Amino acid sequence: MPRIQAPTVAEHHARMERALLDAARGLLAEAPEVPSMAAVGRRAGLARSSVYQYFGSAEDLLAAVVADVFPEWGARVADRVAEAGSPAERVWAYIEANVELFASAEQAVARALTRVVEPHVLVGPMREFHARLQVPLREALTEFGEPEPEAMAEHIDALIVQASRGADLPSADDGAAQEVARARLRRLLGPYLALPASPPS
Repeated sequence: MPRIQAPTVAEHHARMERALLDAARGLLAEAPEVPSMAAVGRRAGLARSSVYQYFGSAEDLLAAVVADVFPEWGARVADRVAEAGSPAERVWAYIEANVELFASAEQAVARALTRVVEPHVLVGPMREFHARLQVPLREALTEFGEPEPEAMAEHIDALIVQASRGADLPSADDGAAQEVARARLRRLLGPYLALPASPPS
């Protein structure tokens, strides 16, 4: 067992597991293939044999990555929405947070997971992620006065995906691509949300 580097064994285990999950996510972002346990161990600073003390197989590790990433992404979006003021601003915060996710390395992780993880492992967490992700959006739309918040939430998500893909997110210049996606979405949804034509400087 690796030398304990935390006040308790439980904390040490949690730290090592976190390091392995982060290592696996980093490798998935670089290449859409199942990372070897040896490669994950090297990235995390552990021997290959030590990795198996935390995850019995690469499949177990990938399942843990799936269980780890979706709640994190959902929390990131929810936090952005919670920081906004009015219902319209919360809807826009949801849009911006999702565009940023599309531009981040996490999108490469998501694409890699869809290629290397068995569908039966992925489908449940993805469905739950989508349902939870839309909760703050639907709440904001309801407060905004939208008579069909569920349907409108689905339309907004579809627009985010199309605008982000159309702007080639992620791209070599994600900053410029994000601006393109945001500008398109603001032209489409700004009038509906009664937002200023351009965001305040």
